[in-house]
Amino acid sequence: MAIRATATIALLALAPAAAFAQDDATATRSPVVSTQSSPALVFTLRGGVATQPEYFGSDEYDVGPDLGFSLNSLSFGGRSFGNPDPWAEARGFGIRGSFRYIGERDDDDYGELEGLDDIDAAYEVGLGAGYAGENYYVFADVRRGFGGHEAWVGEVGADAVFRPSERLRVTFGPRAFFGSDDYASTYFDVSAAEAAASSFNAYDADGGLISTGVELGMRYKLSENWGLSGAVTYDRFRGDAEDSPIVQQGSEDQWGARLGVTRTFSFGG
Repeated sequence: MAIRATATIALLALAPAAAFAQDDATATRSPVVSTQSSPALVFTLRGGVATQPEYFGSDEYDVGPDLGFSLNSLSFGGRSFGNPDPWAEARGFGIRGSFRYIGERDDDDYGELEGLDDIDAAYEVGLGAGYAGENYYVFADVRRGFGGHEAWVGEVGADAVFRPSERLRVTFGPRAFFGSDDYASTYFDVSAAEAAASSFNAYDADGGLISTGVELGMRYKLSENWGLSGAVTYDRFRGDAEDSPIVQQGSEDQWGARLGVTRTFSFGG
């Protein structure tokens, strides 16, 4: 499987962050550290379906499973970190975890890529920082890849936050994605040997700005423990990624969408 298996899992460690400082008097999230009685562990799982390009630069789309996980709160030794309420909203500055999975790219699956080297599945793990106001959120993430690529990537973004009702929260905002030279080389290069074995011309991609785009997201509260979560994304490749022969034979424009059900679980306390 290529990117069709990609599930972007937001590891919002300790709901974003065991760490949002409550520096706004209207904040709804409880303090980061509390001595009040609370469940020992609260986390939320998301399961649903998603569609995205079959690989970076493809103009063909595939549908597959979408999975997500967020750790809401953790309590031990009489102290609690995070907030057990999955619907609470943070205010202020916080640290967050960041994770992305990229499926393998196998030229046997895509005739147009015949002759290109296969790329193993990759896992990106990192940290980010964000700031939440009443009607906006800004963030920056940095991740390190393992497996298919062992490079550094980063993402910055901002969202306007809308609340059409008490149960519905909608976000919309821009994104910019950056990758190192090694990242760009992995997914957008065509080596001399690959060029000789394929229909592509040799190409050497440098890192930097890889893509820009926007994301429209939503979450809907069905009950205290159940909810709906979805998003539609649009990205356009930039720089050397945009000029790659792999992208030029496919599409510079990359769309994605997901819709899933969320369920919050509480243990202990």
